[in-house]
Amino acid sequence: MPEETTTYGTQRKAAERNRAAILEVAHDLFATNPAASLNEVAKRAGVGAGTLYRHFPTREALILAVYQHDVEKLVGSVDELLADRPAKEAFIEWFEMLAAYIRVKHGLGEALHHAAIQDAINRTYAPVTAAIGKLLDACVEQGSVRPGLGAGDVLLLMSFLWRVAPDALGVAQGRRLTAMVFDGIASPEASR
Repeated sequence: MPEETTTYGTQRKAAERNRAAILEVAHDLFATNPAASLNEVAKRAGVGAGTLYRHFPTREALILAVYQHDVEKLVGSVDELLADRPAKEAFIEWFEMLAAYIRVKHGLGEALHHAAIQDAINRTYAPVTAAIGKLLDACVEQGSVRPGLGAGDVLLLMSFLWRVAPDALGVAQGRRLTAMVFDGIASPEASR
């Protein structure tokens, strides 16, 4: 019996590694080529097509999983960012990561209009705004933004970030615009 448990545990770990590799490769590949084939994803992930299709039976299933994985990583990154840097810097870095994820999502175009995927996207709003709320609370505590800002309002305000180009000029433009946003939402103490 212990041998069967070890074999099952080993297989399960391998399956988890394969799934994680597929998601990471698919994220990167879809970011550069939204039309990339699932066979290309499998090849770059170092798995067979059968392994990919066992985890993700359709292209839409893979796209949905990539999107959900990205949102989970992003939402989960807030505490680490806040632990490693001042709240304002964490806020800016987090929104730059969000913009990169949204650019990938927009690059997938029609694939993300599938009803099940759209439903999953709608369900991610609450965790994303909760993460923004945590960033805002930390910024208020450190005195960089005024209290009372709504997370949904700030999300809408920061949406310019996924409209700027992903190149160096776009990044610079995004940072200039972010500085303007912070001028508008700064706490009175921060502007003194």
